[in-house]
Amino acid sequence: MSVLSAVPFLKPGPLRSPRSSPGGQRRHTLPASEFRCLSPEDATSVFEIEREAFLSVSGDCPLHLDEIRHFLNLCPELSLGWVEEGRLVAFIIGSLWDQERLSQALTLHKPRGSVVHIHVLAVHRTFRQQGKGSILMWRYLQYLRCLPCARRALLMCEDFLVPFYQKCGFEVLGPCQVTVGDMTFIEMQHSVRGHAFMRRNSGC
Repeated sequence: MSVLSAVPFLKPGPLRSPRSSPGGQRRHTLPASEFRCLSPEDATSVFEIEREAFLSVSGDCPLHLDEIRHFLNLCPELSLGWVEEGRLVAFIIGSLWDQERLSQALTLHKPRGSVVHIHVLAVHRTFRQQGKGSILMWRYLQYLRCLPCARRALLMCEDFLVPFYQKCGFEVLGPCQVTVGDMTFIEMQHSVRGHAFMRRNSGC
């Protein structure tokens, strides 16, 4: 059984058929929505969302297209996409890391690691300011709690994003060793271990 199929809250919910009003007319229903792990075929859509989200703010993308393909080939189970009516609207890409803190070797995936390095979270511009980033991160952290290998999540972000991630439950570790040109980052962590009760009761 795959990890994804064993996690109930990642399975797409049943599609609801349109309800009929008393006059016999069909009502409009909410768009079909699902959360799923990404695949290499999603790489171009991922990069388009990421590029639009980061270039105007930071001048660079956390991951370039070849790096996105790299991670979606090596560890697709550490990614999560939010799809509405067949369209990718938000995503997270992660990989495993085997050190306490992040270093310059950011494109490595360490299969024996117990730390999930969250490389990027991005939301399509049409769907921003709707709370989707927070919801997706919550789903992702719940998903990580079902992975036997995951004990902790790490990420690095610019100062202005620290409050957002603190609201998601992350705590500040301090300045990150990683720099990109003149840009510096804050490193943050979130514990995902110690949830045996959740694992027993969620089908994980």
